[in-house]
Amino acid sequence: MPHAMTEDGVRLYYEESGTGLPVIFVHEFAGDHRSWEAQMRHFARRYRAITYGARGYPPSDVPEDPARYSQARAADDIAAVLDHLQIDKAHVVGLSMGGFATLHFGFRHPARALSLCVAGCGYGAEKGQSEAFKAEVAAVAAFLEQAGSEAFAEKYAYGPTRVQFENKDPRGFAEFKRQLAEHSMLGSRNTQLGVQGQRPSLYDLVDQMKALTVPTLVLTGDEDWPCLQPALLMKQSIPTAALAVMPNAGHTINLEAPDEFNRIVGDFLAQVDAGRWPARDPRATVSSILGMK
Repeated sequence: MPHAMTEDGVRLYYEESGTGLPVIFVHEFAGDHRSWEAQMRHFARRYRAITYGARGYPPSDVPEDPARYSQARAADDIAAVLDHLQIDKAHVVGLSMGGFATLHFGFRHPARALSLCVAGCGYGAEKGQSEAFKAEVAAVAAFLEQAGSEAFAEKYAYGPTRVQFENKDPRGFAEFKRQLAEHSMLGSRNTQLGVQGQRPSLYDLVDQMKALTVPTLVLTGDEDWPCLQPALLMKQSIPTAALAVMPNAGHTINLEAPDEFNRIVGDFLAQVDAGRWPARDPRATVSSILGMK
């Protein structure tokens, strides 16, 4: 199995297909490298498509110490895969936990990003929700440790922003839940404690967003309630950001509606590749409602 090595000695399993400009897909907490199969097949027709398992997700290594999991490490692990593949710059596409990692990759390694697609990003980000989110993270970690991954999958898969997936595609949802049940209990627990529970609020990162000049697409489902306001924040703060909202869609949008997801992301990448992705016109940020001031 192919693995890339991180700076702190963690082996990350990866897959790649196709040739051309590289695009790397970064999975969510409840997914793994397999979650991107529909994107790997689609984008490998025109790109060098790459995906990998985050630390804690076999066949990647599962460090036992939660201190070896963090938001910064998650972003730097993207760079480690690119380093191993001798790739200087890539399009980076991430969902949820992977969307946070993608955004932080843009902060930490902007020169290495051709573009950023930050999808389904925002859980726990709103100021009034931070304490409740941390409490839920602790509860998830405790449940995983007590009951294991199979029991966890039976509960977590039916969250309020995932039932849309089951309603649209029962067979695809069943595969998602089966793969979730196969995850490492220890890796999932440590990811909750080290990455999810410790990451900074997006609302504390506005200055970094304002300084970001990498072409950025913020993408979310319109029933992914915890991500809607954070998506607007990113759109407003990142001067090179566009916002796309998928209708009647929940959190797992790349699985729930893969054709629409691929079309939106594909159009974004094509504009970036053509050098036609704009920065926001300053005239679009005036305070006047009618533009008469």
